Amino acid sequence: MTAAKRIDALLADYGSYHRTRGNVACHAAGISLILFGALSMLGAIRLGALGSISPLTVADVVAGVMILAYLALDPPLGLAMAAELAALDLLARAVDDWRVGLAAFALGWVFQGIGHAVFEKNKPAFLKNLAHLLVGPAFLVNELLRLRPVAAAAK
Repeated sequence: MTAAKRIDALLADYGSYHRTRGNVACHAAGISLILFGALSMLGAIRLGALGSISPLTVADVVAGVMILAYLALDPPLGLAMAAELAALDLLARAVDDWRVGLAAFALGWVFQGIGHAVFEKNKPAFLKNLAHLLVGPAFLVNELLRLRPVAAAAK
């Protein structure tokens, strides 16, 4: 399967679990909070320095691996994800408090739960396929920017 077919299949499968606008809205807030929270918490773990400007953190390594995975699946979507992760990382660095990150991370999962329980009335997609934990952010960016064919229209 080509990378383009793979990302389209992943987006379509993820989209089948996210058909209602309420769930997509909950996920837009929830996934953003989860990513911010994860970057905040992982950013507290310093590995060294990126030159004289900035510390190298576990958040940098994880974000870099995620970006490479997204770029391998679809370069335009990968660049959009790189921009999102960079913006969230800059915000996490500005806040500079892992406890705020932990609270954001937990609140993000509450939003996810509300989206599935109240609006979608189904189980989260990642319970079927753990890859959906990485597909979710790309799905939302694609919903906003329409870089790939729309997987599933929200009602």
